[in-house]
Amino acid sequence: MGYTNSPLVVYTKLSPNHSGQRTQSIDRITPHCVVGQLSAESICGCFTSTSRQASCNYGISTDGRVSLCVEEKNRSWCSSSNVNDQRAVTIECASDKSEPYAMNSAVYNSLIKLCIDICQRNGKKKLLWLGDKNKTLNYAPATDEMVLTVHRWFANKSCPGDWLYNRLDDLAAKVTAALSGSSTSSGMQATSLKNLTEAEAVAKIGPLFTANQKTTGILACVSMAQFILESGYGKSELAQKANNCFGMKTSLSGNSWPNSAWDGKSVYTKKTQEQNADGSMVTITADFRKYACVEDSIADHAAYLLGAMNGSKKRYEGLEGCTDCKKAAQIIKDGGYATSHTYVQNLCNIIERWNLTQYNATSGSSTTISGWYRVRKSWQNAASQKGAFHDLTYAKQCADKNPGYYVFDPDGKATYPMTQTSSVPYAVRVSISNLNIRKGPGTNYAKTGQHTGKGVFTIIAEFAGAGSTKGWGKLKSGAGWISLDYAARI
Repeated sequence: MGYTNSPLVVYTKLSPNHSGQRTQSIDRITPHCVVGQLSAESICGCFTSTSRQASCNYGISTDGRVSLCVEEKNRSWCSSSNVNDQRAVTIECASDKSEPYAMNSAVYNSLIKLCIDICQRNGKKKLLWLGDKNKTLNYAPATDEMVLTVHRWFANKSCPGDWLYNRLDDLAAKVTAALSGSSTSSGMQATSLKNLTEAEAVAKIGPLFTANQKTTGILACVSMAQFILESGYGKSELAQKANNCFGMKTSLSGNSWPNSAWDGKSVYTKKTQEQNADGSMVTITADFRKYACVEDSIADHAAYLLGAMNGSKKRYEGLEGCTDCKKAAQIIKDGGYATSHTYVQNLCNIIERWNLTQYNATSGSSTTISGWYRVRKSWQNAASQKGAFHDLTYAKQCADKNPGYYVFDPDGKATYPMTQTSSVPYAVRVSISNLNIRKGPGTNYAKTGQHTGKGVFTIIAEFAGAGSTKGWGKLKSGAGWISLDYAARI
């Protein structure tokens, strides 16, 4: 076949370390962690010396720029496996220097885009993550399939690190969605929040902010409150038309900052109101950033708060790692983020109303184990396995995406979702008219299109599940399941 290189490349410095043209066609992608927050130039510089005896096809820098080290037509020296490197496009990604070798959102978003491009140019319509070494290496991809492999399968290394390893199912899903033309290809679209209740919207976005805190150190509850306040639960014009959920303008405080997830050119123009120092309001026309997805909006917002400068000092100094939500909100207000005089109180009221502190990532409670959490229909049905994860959080997310699947610990015990221990049946009172009834216990199950209305109902079974802190109750009528967050036991 005729090989090409990615048009996403912005810097090229070819390494002499390669084996010449491949002997097999490309049907694998192998992402690596470079173990350092390196630039595009520095990644290429790692492989210029022949004494290094190592190389890669592409590098992704800490700001998301893509570099070319070995042309795609040639076999790089990257995975400690001749067989794998003959078939794989290898990608070194900027990361932290220690486990779990975390990568920022700019790197991860560029990795998604690069994988999409690699698949498209090589005639692939799917990117598969099988989650198992033997299964993957014995798998014969169809002509339109690309599979993910990892360096740790071929050498005594942790590469690409658990941070990326635990996201490879997400990477494969996003790339495959993009290749199929799905509107969700690059992540969550704010339009998916349009017809949700406020409570449903909160439950849907919560995990995004938990994950964001783990990588940025910004309290999830504060960022969520900003999201809710600035975008009206993701339903504002700016959110719906531009996935901009924080009112981020094209220019903020005269600043530029590293690791921006904005592409630098997509703009949405609208009128907006601002408050003067004397309290009066003024209407202006402003250019706002337009994002590919909600995750990009969250990532860019976080990058701004961490990187914006005020002279020689950080504009929001002290925000990273702050565990006091009121103090964190005040830091944001004092840095000039908002003009509203009641901004801090508004955020705190939202945090209290929705108990948003439940989404804060806690350093004291680890969800990671040395073994594997496996997502299957049953422990005995190994063939149904969707993935295996060291981190329970990611295992739960996988189960949430696949109704009817459960998370099993290394001993084969089902850990999620779990049947509650409280006795049934019992009666509950519903005080809202629009409580959705779903086909199963979780927001990952489809709505039946019916609502309970206000009244008293009998619950005959309880299950934990996505989108509810108190769990889900099965209606005696057989109509389906309701969130117990909105039902008071009587």
